Amino acid sequence: MAHKKGQGSTKNGRDSNPQYRGVKLFAGEQAKAGSILVRQVGTPIKAGFNVRMGKDNTLYSIAEGTVVYQTLSGGSKVHVEPSDPKAPRPFYLSSKA
Repeated sequence: MAHKKGQGSTKNGRDSNPQYRGVKLFAGEQAKAGSILVRQVGTPIKAGFNVRMGKDNTLYSIAEGTVVYQTLSGGSKVHVEPSDPKAPRPFYLSSKA
């Protein structure tokens, strides 16, 4: 008696789920604390003011405010400008004011 299937089976019938990478909140949009801003591979976009990086390089907000992207010579940074007027001001805004 045969110990194999008669019709023949395929070995590559599996597929992985998509990873949904990219920018999730764009400049000018409101971010809540804990909101994901960017899902990325590596660090093309760096974490700025009120932004932290997860272990998979996901950038997320640690404060409520407006999302601001800054273009630099070595890449770009994302900041969250606080909506609370009593909160400490970001360093990149304090020089202009």
